[in-house]
Amino acid sequence: MRLAFMGTPEFAVPSLAEIIASGHEVVGVWSQPPRPRGRGQKLTPSPVQAFAEVMGLPVFTPESMKSPEAIAEFQALGLDAACVVAYGQILKPAVLEAPRLGCFNLHGSLLPRWRGAAPIQRAIMAGDAETGVQIMRMSEGLDEGDVLLSETLAIRPDDTAATLSERMATVGAGLWPRALGAIERGGVTTPQVGEPTYAKKITPAEARIDWSRPAAAVDAHIRGLSPFPGAWFLAPGPDGPVRVKVLMSAPSAGTGEPGTVLDDGLSVACADGAVRLLRVQREGRAAQAPDEFLRGFALPAGSVLSPSDSEPQRGER
Repeated sequence: MRLAFMGTPEFAVPSLAEIIASGHEVVGVWSQPPRPRGRGQKLTPSPVQAFAEVMGLPVFTPESMKSPEAIAEFQALGLDAACVVAYGQILKPAVLEAPRLGCFNLHGSLLPRWRGAAPIQRAIMAGDAETGVQIMRMSEGLDEGDVLLSETLAIRPDDTAATLSERMATVGAGLWPRALGAIERGGVTTPQVGEPTYAKKITPAEARIDWSRPAAAVDAHIRGLSPFPGAWFLAPGPDGPVRVKVLMSAPSAGTGEPGTVLDDGLSVACADGAVRLLRVQREGRAAQAPDEFLRGFALPAGSVLSPSDSEPQRGER
């Protein structure tokens, strides 16, 4: 088949690799335009663009797939199908209908649970025991299309958004060869069943840790937001509150007033039980283990971390 691939982040690269290896002809790769990155703010191509160029594939990076020019360019290729993985742009009906057999998307949840922008983070944050990857036929509605293939994955107690995403990217990529075979044969898709939930984009304000929640919920919140944008709290510093990001945690024994540091291992009391902070990062510093962090920042037992309703800091709204 003549295929287009549309994707942007590292999550999408294994899928593109599998599709290339499947023997079909990838006649074009669409990705978000290069963005300024790093200290020098140098324009840097997305991981998908970089990989596609190494593989010698034509790459298209329109600022908007809604423009008539971008749509016409896509339509002109005479595609059989398009494979979409975390592209990052809404596709208009004119794009969805251009390939002869349709556009198909790899989504990181078991639909209709967690439709939307942040399904991996939301599944962990909600305390879900399992999630999955699905290839679905795209429709105009947000993640509402019929499902072609599914694979279920357990969410481990120590999973972060990063570790779960990496596993899902690999498993999801492995679905494409079978999916493409089914698409070529006119394979049957299945309508989504159940009440949908929506994985809204993570906002900076909700990344703040609320110690008044149960320990299991606080732990899930931290892991679901690691490494980006990162759950955070305000610690009392000699010159005022200091923002500290938490990249890993685990439930811990102990009780106390929520937000109180309970020991010299960075266990913090929650509404019931406590969480131990296993990986923390001050602004402008590298991530550190608790003992390393405490050698450079005094946070003894009895210290109280700012509650969720304290004054906004550093541009928080």
